[in-house]
Amino acid sequence: MNAPEQAADTAAATSGVTVRELAEVPDLTAVCQLFDSIWQREEPGAGPVTPELLRAMVSSGNYVSGAFDGGELLGACFGFFGSPAKSALHSHIAGVSAKGMGRGLGFALKLHQRAWALRQGVTAISWTFDPLIRRNAYFNLTKLAADPAVYLPNFYGRMRDTINGTGDTDRLMVTWDLLSDPVCAAAFGEPRRALPSGEPVLLADAGGRPVVASADTPVVLVGIPPDIEAVRRADPELGTAWRVALREVLHGLMADGARVVGFDRAGGYVVSREQS
Repeated sequence: MNAPEQAADTAAATSGVTVRELAEVPDLTAVCQLFDSIWQREEPGAGPVTPELLRAMVSSGNYVSGAFDGGELLGACFGFFGSPAKSALHSHIAGVSAKGMGRGLGFALKLHQRAWALRQGVTAISWTFDPLIRRNAYFNLTKLAADPAVYLPNFYGRMRDTINGTGDTDRLMVTWDLLSDPVCAAAFGEPRRALPSGEPVLLADAGGRPVVASADTPVVLVGIPPDIEAVRRADPELGTAWRVALREVLHGLMADGARVVGFDRAGGYVVSREQS
């Protein structure tokens, strides 16, 4: 067994699940039902993917996997090959049920995807995530050691579900260099260490509203709220204010050539203004 497969098997065993590729219609239907239960879109039948789409994708050589505890599907992941042909994989969607949360299933699914991609000769995986969701930022940048590449304003348009709310869907695109030293270390349980965070350029005031600040340090901290999903449910206008502020600050920094070099679990993105 090679190192990527060993890391994937260890992560799955630690989570108490079996992760396997899925290709048959009943399994793919279960994946769609799982995703529907997580995102809960307003429009009936407007889930993130359909069984027909997944069936076509798998039949053309793309990736769908599920994490099972016994016979129960607790998490799933779907990705497809991007341009140039079959040199990179785009991981479109991954989700874990409420029952599976807190067990490391997301980590197990991503390491299974990594091992699968490397067997196909693919050495990079990209995906997008909402940069305001703190747990996802920590998971992607620290736990997996993925590298932010570009900030994408309103990437999907308005999605109207329980996670995204009804506002713009800004996303941060990351690239996962599957054979890099940080990723190999992360796969065996050594998360990436963030640089010292420097001065904050986005933070919350006493009422939880975003405040944009200035700083002259080469490394700055771009803060985000602890639970933006709760904010969106309780105060949609405040959720929008955070989206606007993060777009102004993080998108602005990255557009000027700054690099996100880590995520401080206590509060936000560590961004270096120094040119590489």
